[in-house]
Amino acid sequence: MYDHHAPNAGRAIRLIVTGGGTGGHTYPALTAIRTLQARLARSGGSLDVLWVGTDKGLEARVAPAEGIPFKTVATGKVRRSSNPLKMLSPANVKDMARVPLGAAQARSIVADYRPDVVLATGGYVAVPVGLAAKACGRPLVVHEQTVRLGLANKVLAKVAARVAVSSESTVALLPESARATAVVTGNPVRPEVLTGHPDKAIQAVGLYGFDRSLPTVYVTGGAQGSAQINGLIAQLLPWLLQYANVFHQCGPANVEGLAANAATLPPHLAGRYHLTGFVGPELPDVLALADVVVSRSGAGTLAELTALGKAAVFIPLASSAGNEQAHNARHLQESGAAAALLGEATPEALHQLISPLLADPMRRTEMAARARALGRPDAAERLVDVLLSVAGAV
Repeated sequence: MYDHHAPNAGRAIRLIVTGGGTGGHTYPALTAIRTLQARLARSGGSLDVLWVGTDKGLEARVAPAEGIPFKTVATGKVRRSSNPLKMLSPANVKDMARVPLGAAQARSIVADYRPDVVLATGGYVAVPVGLAAKACGRPLVVHEQTVRLGLANKVLAKVAARVAVSSESTVALLPESARATAVVTGNPVRPEVLTGHPDKAIQAVGLYGFDRSLPTVYVTGGAQGSAQINGLIAQLLPWLLQYANVFHQCGPANVEGLAANAATLPPHLAGRYHLTGFVGPELPDVLALADVVVSRSGAGTLAELTALGKAAVFIPLASSAGNEQAHNARHLQESGAAAALLGEATPEALHQLISPLLADPMRRTEMAARARALGRPDAAERLVDVLLSVAGAV
């Protein structure tokens, strides 16, 4: 790979970033922007960046909040169906009519901005912008977060200068024409996630009832929480707290019901249980404290937990596009880097997966080491290497 300190001779780079809809596409893009800014600043260079997204995606909130110029294009989300006639639903037809408009808007934005390089991280909005880059003769770098290419990136891989993938096993799944342009970077992880300290979590959140001689389990269903995960943990709680401390991030709307359930716990167990709707800036410290993480298996979560080297029990979201979360979880389970609840999600099945990890510290340590071996904490720097090389800046 390129030297992270290679001089860019005070060069100003113009970058268009496109992608979003969900956090999985949005946060890696943001991390790449921040990493590239820092890299250029170290060598006296600068970054001009424009984020192109949809007005309804997460990126429409994230980019302006981060002070990044933002423009929107019209996109059509195609609702998939195995029945071709259903694909012609009124909603799909209406959306398809927006595609030519989005393509024209994207072409106009790329032609006006004249970027040195375009980074596409996936989501429907990436397609018109990525194709516009190709039409305007601007180099395109596609970044894929998951093991299997998403729909948008499948289209764009064929016209990209470089396809950056998060896992070695993705290369074989690429269209034949794109394999020569593939580079394994990993999935960018927010650098602050890697800087946590267990004692800080105890202080920041006041976890003084936790028994530090026991392992700590961090349970999360994402920002909104997961009714499925919350329900399973609520049923297992009396057993779980005999063998572990539990830090449970349940989503703001779910605190009341779970707190009522926890109120019936005996006091010595209740002290080992911390329930919260949302975890803010203390997240890196909470992750540092955790010996086992119980969570969904989205690409961003996998990137963070493997970069940190955490033993994990994954409960995949069944409705994720292309069953991607189950595929991610199985991939880690087969490597011995996680346990995955792939069958029916019952309390008994979850009990069977967590129990050996709590009973055997060596088993936890081995799983964490295997997770770390798959992790790529330097993924953002590697992706920046690719962007600079394609932009002709190194």
